[in-house]
Amino acid sequence: MSRYRVIKNKSRFLFSIILFILLIYIWISISSCVHKTPSTPDDICTIFDDKWRWHKHAKKSQNKWGTPIHVQMAILKQESGFRYDAKPGRKKLLGLIPWKRKSSAYGYAQALNATWKEYIKATGNSGADRDKFKDAIDFVGWYTSKSHRKAKISKWDAYSQYLAYHEGQAGYLKKSYNKKKWLLKVAQKVDSQSKKYAQQIKSCQ
Repeated sequence: MSRYRVIKNKSRFLFSIILFILLIYIWISISSCVHKTPSTPDDICTIFDDKWRWHKHAKKSQNKWGTPIHVQMAILKQESGFRYDAKPGRKKLLGLIPWKRKSSAYGYAQALNATWKEYIKATGNSGADRDKFKDAIDFVGWYTSKSHRKAKISKWDAYSQYLAYHEGQAGYLKKSYNKKKWLLKVAQKVDSQSKKYAQQIKSCQ
């Protein structure tokens, strides 16, 4: 093999490595932008300015299920702080050693494994992932619509919707939340956030 061909092959190999590294860098950059947590989670106008696709998906869910955007977004904020890979903390063995997680909740909506499977079966959204915003907010729309149907909760009532979201429709009807004062406070927080989002949406549309 001539010296020229050796140099040419080495150049191609080097170019391939550089291209591969560049593609990985671009992929990481895009992924970090897609999954970046909103810098101002209390301001829905800024959230949707930075993430216009989120607004598109939120509006689609609202039109599909009837639950207003501000209610859905308030629930997501409380559940995960808009973190795509949010998980519950781990239990501690003997009070020291990290053990199993408190539940199978995962993603933006903190949906449990069983509830997510139920959602997929009910909607036919077989490719849905809990760490994708469009699927997570569609899940919230589906679940709140289900709470409206089964527990007669208004889709505009963020307080009661959150209680049902946390306790399940059966738990809500049994008023299991009355035994959890901390949960009532969290539901009030969600309700306040929902009302704040509703006012903001009026000014930024």
